[in-house]
This record gives sequence, structure tokens and C-alpha cells, in this order.
Amino acid sequence: MPTQTTKHSVSSATLADVLERVLDKGVVIAGDIKIKLVDIELLTIQIRLLIASVDKAKEIGMDWWLRNPDFSSSGRNVEKDQEIAALQDRIAQLESRLCAAKTP
Repeated sequence: MPTQTTKHSVSSATLADVLERVLDKGVVIAGDIKIKLVDIELLTIQIRLLIASVDKAKEIGMDWWLRNPDFSSSGRNVEKDQEIAALQDRIAQLESRLCAAKTP
């Protein structure tokens, strides 16, 4: 008598597959921590975490790292250029006042 075997259909995903899916779709983790003492709120911490690929984040409008000088070298250069321009303007003003004070 032939034996029958049962085949199980199990969907297995590797870590790479799961990571690719998470980065493609994105995952949001949110939580609040509140510390109260006798109905007086002492501390509130709100945590929001978004895990997504850079392309997905840009697609949903989250591209803060492009303009933030702490995360972007181009952001730092723009900030420094603005500061240098402001200092040059200030020097020009002071020099013009000095020249005006010297002439009778």
C-alpha cells in the first residue's frame, strides 16, 4: 500500500525579504510616556519613529535631512555662506561709518 505524504504550504521569508518589504512600505512606531504624581503631569515624552527607505521618505515629503545643517554638508555650507555674507555687510557698514567720521 503506497504511503501518502502531506505537503505543507508554508510561506517563508528571509530577513532580506522582510527588510525590503518594510523599507518599501514603511513602518511607523509611535508611543507616549507620561509620568504623573497625584494627577500632576511631571513629564511627557512623545516618541515617533518612521522606518522607511530614503526614496519612500522623500515620496511622503520627509526630507528634512537635506536642509538640516547637522545632517547635510550642503546645509552647513549654505549656513556658513549666509553668515560670511552678513559679516561682510557689517564690515562694509562699519568702514563707511569710519570714512564718514574721518572726513570733515
